[in-house]
Amino acid sequence: MARQKGLIKYVGTIGDVRHFKIKGEKGYFAGMVGGPTAEQVLTGDEFKRTRENMSEFGGCAKVGKAIRTAFSPLKHMFNRRLTGTLTAIVKRINLEDGSEARGQRAILITQMPQHLQGLDFDPNLSLTSVLRSPFDIEELAGRKGSTLMVPIFNPQNFLKVPSGASHFRLVNAVAAVSDFVFSPETNGYEPKEADQNGVTGTAYTDYLDVTKETPETKLEAKFLNDMEPKADVAVLNAVGVEFFQKVGDNFYLFASGNAMQLVDVF
Repeated sequence: MARQKGLIKYVGTIGDVRHFKIKGEKGYFAGMVGGPTAEQVLTGDEFKRTRENMSEFGGCAKVGKAIRTAFSPLKHMFNRRLTGTLTAIVKRINLEDGSEARGQRAILITQMPQHLQGLDFDPNLSLTSVLRSPFDIEELAGRKGSTLMVPIFNPQNFLKVPSGASHFRLVNAVAAVSDFVFSPETNGYEPKEADQNGVTGTAYTDYLDVTKETPETKLEAKFLNDMEPKADVAVLNAVGVEFFQKVGDNFYLFASGNAMQLVDVF
């Protein structure tokens, strides 16, 4: 690989030489152009399988983004690798569909919910390692949301409290995510129920003192306007715990120690 040392700085391709920057490296670099052209990939018969893979990968990335967007108010509990993790999980769901041709296989979360169940939004800090108290999730009638039920517990024994935290909150969040199918009209993947895709509901406990026994908790998260998800819409239910430091009358969210898990899909 050549390194450009002259005064003229540019990127792009001139003839058979490609000029570019490398993140984290000083200067500009040059190398020979190689590989197929974009036109060859998009039209050549030999790249048919590549186009099929590109189409499905794009659909999986779109569904992963829909999930991340739905839970974005809680993104402080996301790991930076969540995007790749979700795309890989959704791809496994995509591969399960046998009703459509390659390149157009549907992404049917409603039929394959087990692939998403148990996903920790930060694999380096699982919910079960932070919140050791037992809890249950009860689905509301019509799948309009859920109720998180947590018995009385002592945070000193059943909670992994980061140093400096004085309070915590439990979070119950539901998100409606539609099944996605390939659309010939847009030449891409679209939600089967676009009007319900991404609708959410989130509920929080009060700020709870980490030194005091918690009361019994019943935390109901419901969709706006009592929305009842249609058959082609999955309900993703996440449970999380957030930590805070109280200063005066204000509560300041900790940047670390928070954890959330996708505990159920129904």
